[in-house]
Amino acid sequence: MNLKTIEVPIPNSMELTVLTPVFNEEAGLQAFYDRTVSVLHRMGCSYELLIVNDGSTDHSLDILRRLSAQDPNLRYLSFSRNFGHQVAVSAGLDHCKGKAVVIIDADLQDPPELIPNLYERYKEGYQVVYAKRNSRAGESVLKKSTAGLFYRILSKMTHVNIPLDTGDFRIIDHRVVEVLRKMPEKGKFIRGQIAWAGFSQTHLLYDRDERHAGETGYTFRKMVRLAIDGITAFSNVPLKFATVSGFIVSLITFIIILYTLYSRFIIRDYVPGWTSIMLAVLFIGGVQLICIGIIGEYISRISDNVRDRPLYIIEEKNF
Repeated sequence: MNLKTIEVPIPNSMELTVLTPVFNEEAGLQAFYDRTVSVLHRMGCSYELLIVNDGSTDHSLDILRRLSAQDPNLRYLSFSRNFGHQVAVSAGLDHCKGKAVVIIDADLQDPPELIPNLYERYKEGYQVVYAKRNSRAGESVLKKSTAGLFYRILSKMTHVNIPLDTGDFRIIDHRVVEVLRKMPEKGKFIRGQIAWAGFSQTHLLYDRDERHAGETGYTFRKMVRLAIDGITAFSNVPLKFATVSGFIVSLITFIIILYTLYSRFIIRDYVPGWTSIMLAVLFIGGVQLICIGIIGEYISRISDNVRDRPLYIIEEKNF
């Protein structure tokens, strides 16, 4: 029997890649660069700072051009349009050179000063060290509660042990990067893919800071889309829910039919009217629409992958 395996090539001598997706971060990009480069210089290892411009409409790209002209360790990619945070991270993973890769956002909610601590734990032999949020400053109660609820629902619905209260801020070994490069699906959920890949993993607790400047690019719609991608990519529970709901509704409908026939022909005690009919129709119709929507999400993911369009389009890069 032929088994498909993933071969992990030996990387070059560069020790560390710091990978950062950027979308409309002109207000805080310089501060992020200054703090991150200062940390990397103190670490004393060979590194690259790889920034992926996800179709920013502000002056983020101009800042990257200026900084890269001054710093040979700064490499950047710029997309032709906004493809999304998870796709930007995937593009960076496709082009990184380091033996280890740190994924961190540019809004400074995740402090670059934590990178040495992640790197130390990585050097202990772990292939994945993810930063786990102990507290989250500057975020509303609604956002904290919905995020916490999502992670806990996802952990119950999937067979993959996705760490609670974590984002994409982490360090991963080049072997994990190679596995991620082999995952062709379009609806990316990076933290779920890393958990699925396995390897030796641990966490590091930290307190998340407030956003340094500007406004978040992660709108409510994008967060909902990410949640749907995470659930549909790693769980078939919604499909099972649709199946079970169909059986339950069919059972209830069958009981109503029996009761209707009994009332009509046995006890002859019935009142013609539209109330019961409307209730039954609306109930059954609502469940059917929910099930169709769930199935549609999975079909949409299949359609995206079958079309096999490029995951992203690079308009400009400096390497």
